[in-house]
Amino acid sequence: MDRKLIGVDLGGTTTKFAILTENGDIQQKWSIETTILDEGAHIVPNIIDSINHHLDLYKMEASQFVGIGMGTPGTVDLDKGTVIGAYNLNWKTLQPVKQQIEAGTGIKFILDNDANVAALGERWKGAGENGKDVVFVTLGTGVGGGVIADGRLLHGAAGAAGEIGHVTVKPDGYMCTCGKRGCLEQYASATGVVHVARDMAEEFSGSSKLKELLDNGEEISSKITFDLAKEGDALAKSVVDRVSFYLGLALANVGNTMNPSSIIIGGGVSAAGDFLLKQVEHYFKQNTFPTVRNSTKLKLAVLGNDAGVIGAASLAQSFI
Repeated sequence: MDRKLIGVDLGGTTTKFAILTENGDIQQKWSIETTILDEGAHIVPNIIDSINHHLDLYKMEASQFVGIGMGTPGTVDLDKGTVIGAYNLNWKTLQPVKQQIEAGTGIKFILDNDANVAALGERWKGAGENGKDVVFVTLGTGVGGGVIADGRLLHGAAGAAGEIGHVTVKPDGYMCTCGKRGCLEQYASATGVVHVARDMAEEFSGSSKLKELLDNGEEISSKITFDLAKEGDALAKSVVDRVSFYLGLALANVGNTMNPSSIIIGGGVSAAGDFLLKQVEHYFKQNTFPTVRNSTKLKLAVLGNDAGVIGAASLAQSFI
């Protein structure tokens, strides 16, 4: 009988689950609310209960599973299976996640950082087409990334490999939460786009709906900015051009260093689609040398919310 994989994508508001075949095809999916009360003490017990409940529901046994893989925010110790510093989960102290989940389910368990796991998902079943060298960048509230080289996820000496959000794109630029200035995250994340728009609006003179909204003290978002740019709004177009320049520059530096077959752009901001991709591509090509320009392709992510559970499940393949 074919054995199955379980993928868990742990987020600050929702925890997503999936049961998959060894080939990565999703057979069942569900989700629960992530309860972060009491310093996140309910998170792991809720995950264990949810897995056990669904195995009962589907009349399945622990022995039918190769393993459980999970993507989590925070700093992960891969060998020990622990997490610390996942502040959006209220996990301030060390969490022995692997030990607890294996004891609670009777199934082998492995975990990694959530951005790395999404990279594995897109590489395996998404836009990466199972290539050996793939980079994934996710543009959401922040900017995360994952680097797969020669089929292996890179972690680095302290687990910080693939932190594309902290590539410097503007020396002495905006202050980042990491403590240094000019990080890509401060320009190409959802909040970064709004910051750029606010600053550019102050210097802009001319007709612009985006400037009107900002001058009237109304809330804007990256989506509003991109939508107005698509409609031809002069200020919005300038904002998108500047954001695309910084993103294109950062990805060109990654391309020149790694020469992956593809760099995949995902996350909420990537919903701007080809409109964003074409402009980023322009600056990517401008800043890459010919070999990379001709062999590394920029692509949009295709798996959406499923990237996390698929990538998490792929971690459990190491038990096969």
